[in-house]
Order: sequence, then structure tokens, then C-alpha cells
Amino acid sequence: MSRLRLPVRLSHLLRHCSVGAIVRGPDYLVTVKDTRAWVKRDGSPSGRQLLYVDQVRSALNIQQELWEPPLAREGEYGQIEGTAVPAVRFPAWMICPQCRALHYKPWLGLHDAEKPRCRYHAPEKRGEPVCKNRPELEQVPWVLVHPEGHLGDVPWHQVAHAQTYHPQQKQCRGYGERQPYLRLVDKGGISRQVRCEVCHASAPFPDGLRWPYGKIWRQPWLQEEPDASEALAEVIEVNDTRVHSAVTDSAIIIPPESRVRKGSVVDRLYTSSLKRSQIARAKSPFARESAIRQVAVEFRCASDEVKSALTEIDHGYPLYGRQMTPGLLLESEYQALVEPIPNLADDEDFVTIHHSAHWRSFSGEIDPTHRSAKIARSVARVIAVPRLKEILVLKGFSRMGGAPVFPDIVGESSWLPALELFGEGIFFTFDGTIMANWERTEAVRQRATVFSRRFENSAVPAQRADSLRVDARFLLLHTLAHLLIRQLETAAGYPAAALKERIYSSTGPTPMAGILIYVAVPDVSGSLGGLAELAEPARFLKLLTGVFDHADWCSLDPVCAEHEGQGPNQLNRAACHGCVLVPETSCAYGNILLDRAFIKGELQSGLPALLDFVA
Repeated sequence: MSRLRLPVRLSHLLRHCSVGAIVRGPDYLVTVKDTRAWVKRDGSPSGRQLLYVDQVRSALNIQQELWEPPLAREGEYGQIEGTAVPAVRFPAWMICPQCRALHYKPWLGLHDAEKPRCRYHAPEKRGEPVCKNRPELEQVPWVLVHPEGHLGDVPWHQVAHAQTYHPQQKQCRGYGERQPYLRLVDKGGISRQVRCEVCHASAPFPDGLRWPYGKIWRQPWLQEEPDASEALAEVIEVNDTRVHSAVTDSAIIIPPESRVRKGSVVDRLYTSSLKRSQIARAKSPFARESAIRQVAVEFRCASDEVKSALTEIDHGYPLYGRQMTPGLLLESEYQALVEPIPNLADDEDFVTIHHSAHWRSFSGEIDPTHRSAKIARSVARVIAVPRLKEILVLKGFSRMGGAPVFPDIVGESSWLPALELFGEGIFFTFDGTIMANWERTEAVRQRATVFSRRFENSAVPAQRADSLRVDARFLLLHTLAHLLIRQLETAAGYPAAALKERIYSSTGPTPMAGILIYVAVPDVSGSLGGLAELAEPARFLKLLTGVFDHADWCSLDPVCAEHEGQGPNQLNRAACHGCVLVPETSCAYGNILLDRAFIKGELQSGLPALLDFVA
């Protein structure tokens, strides 16, 4: 078998091309091996370790170190430089498009440039091929998926012989794996049948066939059987979203870690554990001074600067004892966004520009009879974020909505794959008094209760449900965020798929009612720019007015507006592709928990609009 080389973006390795995913190459489908194979020969991670992420790890409740995926390049003469992420060709079965014969790993023994071709011979004509022109084979589009995360080939032989009662057919072993003897025959329409041409046993092959996983390998690249399970596996097409779903989490780097001066003496010493250990191993004051002088020479600085850096590290640099509380990620980000940062430098990883004072004075100049005046008065803060850094972490994957599987499958790895994403955004908050008065009304509470009950009874993945409180405030903010993403696409030219949301919603001890819309890419130079500039009050009010206008009407009204429940688990109401839904990459919650009625109100049920509470 040839060594297939498939270029993949680093960011894709943490999403739809992550561990356990089926990736479509130019010629074959492959599945990505787990992170135990993403290492150097000595077993250490092959990528770059992410430093200054202790707050992120604490907030996301991550004990492991964070490392970038390995990076490999193709050299001048075709050689691989670096560590490539390994994958295996899967499914292992291929089918002839002409005679429909199934072949198992027909690429074995072929040269690099050779394509697997049909070599099926009918039993009555063993010496003569059925397909004279020997067409190229295609990989079968079906796989066997188990909700506990297992993935395997469809057991075609067992399926073909599942409904036979004849003793000879029950004992049939075919011709083995090297000689094709099974055929998948179309019976017209969507009806299919698997047929054994040796014993003539056959059985239907319907969509959604459920089957015991049995002793099939746990994953295509792992020669080990899974633990016994009573749950049945299901035959699913490879492009079905239930086959693989990456489990990721993310956080934004905030002070003090965002304020680290890269390239400073303390930064260079902190990131070099080898140099610190050389100083620490010194057995006498003289040896310590010598080690410090050697580091100072390498850093081209004075020995006193190295000593000062060591003191800072001993005192807890860069956090100095400050830690995020696990589970309070959004609260910490919210405080960092709303509080001005003193002595801010442009090259820091978290830069904010506060337009709130300008926003308030600008709001007072608007004609109070205009709707835009109410919109302006409903907003408390407007903050541009010209630079931010997001840490995206791959925590595993799931299949068929089941429990997450670790990136190393066994959950014993000391590291997780992660990426630094750089970008910019717009952050704004609503007036707390206006929001509190609106959400206390009985009609608002009753409508929100319908959502919360449906959400509690839904099959939403636990990693998303555990950190989410579904109430009227969240539903309104989330719907507004989607409408703003769509408005930015039409009014500002940003592709919706490039934009992301972070919803800051809480009625607890630290009330929050904020939305961050941002773009973040792996390039350290960040995005193309321009998004943060839209936070300028006049431009932002124009955007926000468009958002409230679009909340009033959908091209599918009145059907959309009057819907009692749509989308997965009926977790949307007045929200559809015509008005609110955005690309899956833009929504942190799977395009659910959306309802325009919370923004615009509903006359029939007495549901008030948010702007009704603006004086």
C-alpha cells in the first residue's frame, strides 16, 4: 500500500479531521489515528507546547499539558520533514461499480500508482472475470458505528448469512478475504441485498441496519476488541454527522497571561525549563553565579536581570497566585472585557478599547421618537476588541451522540491537542435593570420554562448541557448573537462561517448580559481586520438597529413566528434558516435555543418585547 499524503489545516485537526474522523482524500477515505501516534520516537509530543495557559487549563478543568498537533512538510525530493499525523485507509471494503462485488483491502500488494480494480470471478466461471474491462473500485460508503465510540467495517459476510437456516449456508466461509465472493445488489428504489455467490445465501441491507458490534476492532487502527455492550451498533453512511463529532472546548487568554512581554528575560527563562534546571542544580553559590552568568551571556543581558527574573518566577510568575475558578470561565472573561486595562500595549494578546462613554453621549443625541434611540438606551457598554487570543482544545470525540472518547482512546495521556487562534471582535452588554424587569414578567418566564423543560429532557451532549443555564436572558442574548452574525454578513461583508459567538448570561451573584462576536484564525497576525472598528458607536448602532429590524420578520412568517417547536428536540421556536440559524461553526450551542419572540414580543400571548422596558 502506498503512503498517502493528505494536506490538512492544523485547525481542521481539532475539528472535522480530528482523532477518529473519516476524512475524504482525493482517492480514498481515511480515518485519523489517536494521539498516541502523534508523537516522536521517544514518545514525547511532536508539536509545540502552549505556555501561559494555566488560567485556561484551570477554567476548563484540564489537568494535562496543551500541545499543538505535529507539523510536517514535504521536502524538495518528496521526503516528509517532521511528524505527520498518521491515518489508515477506511473503510477496508471496496465495491465494483459495475458488478457490485465486494473486495476486502484490494490495494494490498499494489504499487503506489496502481488503482484497485475488480477481480471478481463468478463461481461457475472461476477462470474468467465477470467485468471484462476491470473497472476501478470504490470504497463502500457504509460503516458500523457504536454509541460508545467504536467504529468498524460492516460485517458483510455475517449480514449476508444472517437469515439463512440451511446448515450448509450457515457453515459457509466463502473464499476468504482475498477472493471476492460477496455482492451488494440493488433491488430497485432504496432496496439492497447482500448476496453470497458461494452458498447463495442473501439478506436485505436496509438503511439504519442495527447490528451487535461483537468482536470487531474497537477502532480501525486498533487491533483490540471493545468491552461487551448490550447497545447495538448501527450501519451509517460515512458522511453522516453521527459518525464523528469532535468534542472541543475553548477559552480566551485574559490578563495577566495576556500581558506577558514576549522576548523579555523573565519570559525566556520561564519558557526554558532546561536553563532553570541548570541554575537549580548548582551545588554552591559560586556554581550558581557561574550558571547565571552563562545564561546572561546567552540572553545578552546582565546577570542581575537573570536574578530578577528568577525571583519573579519564584514568586509565581506569570499568575502570582491568581487562578480561574473551574466552571467560572465566562465570568472571568466577562470581567476582563468590562474592566479597562491600564497601560495597555498594542502587542498584548488581549486588547480592548472602551466606547461606552462615547456610546452614552451619542445615545442622548438621537431623536427619542426613533426606535434606534430605544435600542441605544438598552445597551450599557460597547467595547472593541482589536486583538484577542483563543485557545481551542480537543477533548475527544463522540459517535451517535454517545459519551466522549479521549483523544488517546484510553484517557492516560499527559497532554491534549490545542491551538492558539488570533483575532478580533465586538463586545457589548445590555442594561441590567432593563433586562431584569423584562425577564421578571410572567409571559417571558412561562415561555422560557418551555425551553428549559425541553432542554432537560433532550439528548443534548452532557459536555454542553452541564455548563448551560437555559433561561429567558440566555435565549434572548443567543438569538440576538445569531442575528448580529447574519447582519455582519449582509452589511459588513463578513462570511458568517468565519464569525463565532460567546454568550455571557447570568442572573446570579455576578449578573451578566453580554455578547462577544469575534473572528479567530491560527495565523498569529490575526484576521484581515475591520471587525473591531465596527464597534464605533454610529456604525454599531446601525448594525444593531438592523438586528432588531430583522428580528421582527422572517420570510417564512407567519409559519416560523407561530411555530411551537422546531429543530433538534424542538429546542427552537421562532427561528429557522430564513431568519436566525447560522453555520454550525459559528454557534457554540448547535443551532438550538433560539426564538425571535423574546426580542420582538408576541401580541397573541402577551409576550413583551425587550424594548418595551426602555424608558
